[in-house]
Amino acid sequence: MRDRGKRGAVLSDDDGRVRQMWHLLEPLHAVLYFAPQVFEEADSLGYDTGERWPSYFALRAAPLGAPGHRQVASAFYSFSPRTVAEHIPAVWGVAAPGEVLDARTRGIDRAYRALLGAWTEGPEVTEAAALARRAAESVPLEGRPLAAANAELPWPQEPHLALWQAATILREHRGDGHLAALLTAGLDPVEALVSFAAIGAAPVGVFASRGWSESEWAAACERLVARGLLNADHTATDAGRALRAEVERRTDALAAAPWRTLGDQGTARLAELLGPPWLEVLGSGMLPRETTLGIGKV
Repeated sequence: MRDRGKRGAVLSDDDGRVRQMWHLLEPLHAVLYFAPQVFEEADSLGYDTGERWPSYFALRAAPLGAPGHRQVASAFYSFSPRTVAEHIPAVWGVAAPGEVLDARTRGIDRAYRALLGAWTEGPEVTEAAALARRAAESVPLEGRPLAAANAELPWPQEPHLALWQAATILREHRGDGHLAALLTAGLDPVEALVSFAAIGAAPVGVFASRGWSESEWAAACERLVARGLLNADHTATDAGRALRAEVERRTDALAAAPWRTLGDQGTARLAELLGPPWLEVLGSGMLPRETTLGIGKV
């Protein structure tokens, strides 16, 4: 099956190209939350980097301005509102959003140079950045608050930083669409996590980082059991697996627009160019082996 976009570019969807691009781009974006260089920049602003969340909430939410906890909980979706309120708006009292954005650029610059070395100065990064930026600038932004906020930021001149910014816009665009798919499936924030754990996307303990209490998790399990989506042992039923597969299918469909813009040839070329930095990031051991995103499991 092939899908033809507005510009006539053709994108094959039977080979999982849309999901493949997410799998390639997500680690390049996620350097922001795990690189020691970024933690150092956050620490210089006054954030407690002994734990992950103060800098995480500041770094990810800063493009939105200085949002309150309800806005961040809405945009991030899977976090307990209590967890969000522990950090938002307090993080803006440590540093203003503009300072945070400058710090994350410095941190990514240092992290990419440390991880990727000479690649950040070569012709491949320039080509990759141009293709990724073209894709990022084509994304529809309606109903995509995090993608739109990042798309409004000025583009860096250095190709490796432009590549990171494009990866960030594309990842948040996909994430915003994923929330629409979850809402369509009738899965509230904690149910989204429970149903994902139930198909084996990650162990239940991995999802504890989102801050839901044991009683809230158990109540969500019971709601999904009543809907026929979970078995009594809280594994997914056939209907539960089918619903999660449909969520991922809709997420892919909602994320396909930028790859239609590039077309098969441009998308394949970008995937080829992203291979070396992707391997370097994964090989660094910086990123956790299992996350709430289920990469490699879905």
